[in-house]
Amino acid sequence: MNATKEIIKKAAINLFYKKSYFATAMSSIALDSSIQKASIYYHYDSKEDILFDILMTTMKELTAYIETCLKGIENIDNRMRAAVRAHVKFHCDRQKEVLISDSELRGLTASNYKAFVIQRDAYEKKFQDMIIQGIDQGYFASGDAKVISYAILTMCTAVAGWFKPKGRLSGNQISSIYEELVVTKLLRESSRRDIA
Repeated sequence: MNATKEIIKKAAINLFYKKSYFATAMSSIALDSSIQKASIYYHYDSKEDILFDILMTTMKELTAYIETCLKGIENIDNRMRAAVRAHVKFHCDRQKEVLISDSELRGLTASNYKAFVIQRDAYEKKFQDMIIQGIDQGYFASGDAKVISYAILTMCTAVAGWFKPKGRLSGNQISSIYEELVVTKLLRESSRRDIA
């Protein structure tokens, strides 16, 4: 991405985060980018095009981050731990983008919405596949993998709404807490019952 386009995108992220997508005018994005409004259209066809770029890029980067964190890990317990930790850490580090992704989907046309949902569903399937594997191995409690994945991801994604970079706990510390909560408290119920 060229420098000007990146500046426009960063300005839009800040404005969409502070004011919302619908309350942000293209003139405001241009002002915060220190360029003329007409110059935006050299890089983006519309305001929705900027939003779509933010959403798709964020999802692609989240997916790539999770895949990197899972490389070389075979044990399902450790894979789920790494996935939860990475998901929470990403949502701590990229609060603005993920909050926009969660709240501004209504700004997309039907075709762009469908394209984004395909990417999101593929990401969610990574968690569903791990849950199924853990259930099949008798390690995780049995249940509906899709619903369990939604519960885990909804809980872990919510961290973006309250995390404070200068708060009491770091993103790494919070991701470790979530890791224990999800893997030990939720998914090991079957193991504890078997032991009992």
